[in-house]
Amino acid sequence: MISVGVLGATGAVGQRFVQLLAGHPNFELSVLTASKRSAGKKYRDAASWRLEVPFPEDVGDIIVSDTTVEGLKKVDLVFSALPADLAGEVEMQCAKAGIGVCSNASTYRMEPDIPLVVPEVNADHLGMIDLQRDKGTDGFIVTNPNCSTIMLTCSLAPLRTFSFSDIKVATMQAISGAGFEGIPGMAIFDNLIPYIGNEEEKMERETLKIMGTFDGAEVQNAPFSVSACCNRVPVIDGHSMSVWIDIKDQVEKVEKAFRTWKSTLPDLPTLPEKSVDYIDLPDRPQPRLDRMKGKGMTVSIGRVRPGIRYQAMGHNTIRGAAGASILNAEVICDRDYL
Repeated sequence: MISVGVLGATGAVGQRFVQLLAGHPNFELSVLTASKRSAGKKYRDAASWRLEVPFPEDVGDIIVSDTTVEGLKKVDLVFSALPADLAGEVEMQCAKAGIGVCSNASTYRMEPDIPLVVPEVNADHLGMIDLQRDKGTDGFIVTNPNCSTIMLTCSLAPLRTFSFSDIKVATMQAISGAGFEGIPGMAIFDNLIPYIGNEEEKMERETLKIMGTFDGAEVQNAPFSVSACCNRVPVIDGHSMSVWIDIKDQVEKVEKAFRTWKSTLPDLPTLPEKSVDYIDLPDRPQPRLDRMKGKGMTVSIGRVRPGIRYQAMGHNTIRGAAGASILNAEVICDRDYL
């Protein structure tokens, strides 16, 4: 068993990490950190549990630590659910102290020697861990992208055999993506908010790095353009998006690519049977009906139409956040980087 910790364990994504790691066959959850006001409390008392699944009682007695590298020396790997403004210093200190970091924060995603990984799409980018170690870092930092970027790049994985140069995407993003206290009810109820700070820029930049080519020294960005429009909608969990991509092939060929594509990753605990699942129904995917496919790790695809246009949807705090980091960690262990 590999000893792991969660940074920022009481927030929305932190609670997802705790839920998914409790009982994990390879990772032993031993350290949970949070703010100073939670430090010293048992996790059951510090976390106001707000997920739809029962509280994992076997981790309830863990004493929450302050978020410092000194409290993490006994772990091999940490999962970071810290906000970007707090993540930078702590994550780098952990890496320099010999601890592996799998981060959901945006701080280091675009750094040239730090991999930005969706395992089914670009697991080979984990080779950038060697670049960090060549610079004298005993641990490492590996990031997963923005939640919507994960859904988009997963949907693009089956389309790599086609020729295209331009992608346009409009997202309809769940309120849980803003955290428990992120959006007041009066702001989102009976409403749509056509702006999410920095979200469009993240999708446009991160997609090109993920879909790019790693040559052993650096990543060459993918040779296409991405234009995003991001909207917040009154859905609790599950980000949906409409995608336009300038593929000239027939709809039937694109549908077949979605139906038949399968990840080449080995069997891993968090990897779903289908990372991408095509639904041949005129009104799907829908968040309420499809977000928990593959235990929340499947990206559902539907409504492929001439153009090419299609719909994609996935669970934003599982596939799009905590689950993505955990899957990254499983691949890291499988490839003996830890």
